[in-house]
Amino acid sequence: MNARLPLIGVTLDGEPPALQGAGGYSCFPWYAIRQNYMDMIAACGGLPVALGHDPALAARMVSRLDGLVVTGGAFDVPPDLYGATEAHACVRTKPRRTAAEAALVRAALAKGIPILGICGGMQLLAVLLGGTLVQHIPDALAHALAHEQPNPRDEAGHDVYIMADTHLARLVGADCLPVNSSHHQAVHDTGRGVVCARAPDGVIEALELPGHPFCIGVQWHPEFGISAGDRLLFEGLIDAARQAGT
Repeated sequence: MNARLPLIGVTLDGEPPALQGAGGYSCFPWYAIRQNYMDMIAACGGLPVALGHDPALAARMVSRLDGLVVTGGAFDVPPDLYGATEAHACVRTKPRRTAAEAALVRAALAKGIPILGICGGMQLLAVLLGGTLVQHIPDALAHALAHEQPNPRDEAGHDVYIMADTHLARLVGADCLPVNSSHHQAVHDTGRGVVCARAPDGVIEALELPGHPFCIGVQWHPEFGISAGDRLLFEGLIDAARQAGT
């Protein structure tokens, strides 16, 4: 008999209807996700399942999951969630998606199942752990790297330095990884989380929650598999989910 595959919930993006006569996927609201999120989870031994945007159902969804992946997207965490009174002109939000993802993360933290936050998912995780965000890196950091890299997302944009003696370091077995980069915001304060990776310009690139079986956020997109460390991160998630499901 085949071993049970850990069930990994994956959050979706949400898009509005296409304008009349403008083409697009649908004239009704629709969900979206890049195929490589699901493919990477499956390749590492997990069973991916998409999660819709219904905060009222979040706890019930999580009750059936062994792990949670909070994906990225071209939007930002609402500044009021981390106590900011003003929003930068570049900030774009998706309140319905954020409310659902926040409910999912809170339920996953309460249940103690593995959580992987990716890009915007890492930023939301930091905020829910009591942290804050930099609303626009170019305005806040002189000589910042191109965190919105000009080259394709399936190529590296810069390196990140992994902090020794962290869960992330033990998973990837390296002190430096090449990563892709697609974000204009960054974590400023990690709250209850701890920093486990930084870019050469000092931007926080990963955080983790001490005492949790697996709660890691990374600012890059490991689902593209830029380095061996990306796959090792997903394999670590699946291994932890397998333990959670036993």
